[in-house]
Amino acid sequence: MTVFVTGGSGLIGSFLIPALLGKGYTVKASYREYVPSIEGKEQVQWLEGDILDPIFLREALQDAEYVFHCAGLVSYAPQDKELLKHVNIEGTANVVDACLDHGSIKLCHVSSIAAIGKPKGASVLTEENKWDAAEYHSAYASSKYLGELEVWRGVSEGLDAVIVNPSVILGPADWHRSSTQLFKYVYRERPFYTEGGANFVDVRDVVEAMMRLTFSDITGERFILSAAELSYKEFFRAVAACFGKKAPGIKVPPALTEVVWRLERVRTWFTGGRPLITKETARITGKHHLFSNDKVRKATGMDFRPIKDSLEWVCRELKPAAQNAV
Repeated sequence: MTVFVTGGSGLIGSFLIPALLGKGYTVKASYREYVPSIEGKEQVQWLEGDILDPIFLREALQDAEYVFHCAGLVSYAPQDKELLKHVNIEGTANVVDACLDHGSIKLCHVSSIAAIGKPKGASVLTEENKWDAAEYHSAYASSKYLGELEVWRGVSEGLDAVIVNPSVILGPADWHRSSTQLFKYVYRERPFYTEGGANFVDVRDVVEAMMRLTFSDITGERFILSAAELSYKEFFRAVAACFGKKAPGIKVPPALTEVVWRLERVRTWFTGGRPLITKETARITGKHHLFSNDKVRKATGMDFRPIKDSLEWVCRELKPAAQNAV
């Protein structure tokens, strides 16, 4: 069976592809900038192209039976607002349309917990929480939610599809991208941390869940993929211990983060650079939400790795790059 993976050079794609090859699937994968150095990459049919190109997608999907849509943009920078719409909404619509044109494809769409509704007063969030359009949402969260709507449109038109909503994905990725920047922050012994916390999940568990859900009879469902919640203080301490570094020890109060993002906005107006902290990131870091993984565990029977084990694995894999980057 042939599987097509969008975003083959990203964190999820670089772990998904070897897993698919290990199960005997024929794999085609798209990339935009580079082909990743992954196990078995010579067995993959690499296609240089963009999900914003409908013709490219239709040709890429010609002999595919399954599609894993991993390509997407994660950004909270104000200047990326329009690009988020193009990639996460229009790009997903193009993937859905290409699958529908094919007529016999099952799609696994990678969304985000950012697209999960967060009703006031809810201590545990599930897939059933409704999105409230009247609430303030970041451009990134809105783009992922609207991207999901494109998948639901496809489902209403007969497409077999599942949606996964990962939390912050832990994996040894590019030192300058994705969640890896949190590890870089600790490795460089930055002094500050904020209130609040985040939900985390191991990229290997994300891949396992995606494959179990996609190669099953389940369709028309969404699943939160998250192992546990950690406060930023706990996360930074654990990573510092793994690296043998000093953990951030100065707590930044919420009022100060509000000042910082405003100063950052002024700075970028003058310099044209990208903000180190934005309104969205400042407010996200001050929140606590626990995302339930009950649904996916019941549907697949899988358990998630302990976050401690994931952090130790990522630190171990990142150390060579970290030492070269400093």
